[in-house]
Amino acid sequence: MNLLVDYNLDGYAVILLGILAKRGWLDLLAIQFVSFREAGLPMNSSDRVVWNYAQANQMLILTANRNMKGEDSLEQVMREENTSASLPILTISDLARMDESEYRERCVDRLVEIALELENYMGVGRLFIP
Repeated sequence: MNLLVDYNLDGYAVILLGILAKRGWLDLLAIQFVSFREAGLPMNSSDRVVWNYAQANQMLILTANRNMKGEDSLEQVMREENTSASLPILTISDLARMDESEYRERCVDRLVEIALELENYMGVGRLFIP
């Protein structure tokens, strides 16, 4: 499972990856976090560009701040382009709580749950974690 990590979560992605490794999940699941920079996407990429890139490259989006305003908002793009074969968008419910270790661990637990049952989440649009 490849996750395209929104630019505002780059530092947290490293922490989440560390938790996944510490718990041994990376030995069992192929989970990779890809930054916008690694994907060749500018930080100011529109939500439509991010969505299309992620779907074309079979990646889930991990975000915390994509908005619901405008014709290129993530919410609007999902409404227009989401199909039963679309990968979900994972949205951190409360970015301010990412400084809490227990919250980060709950986020990892939810990521693992989604990875293990990804086929059940196809086409749902957005999933809030934890």
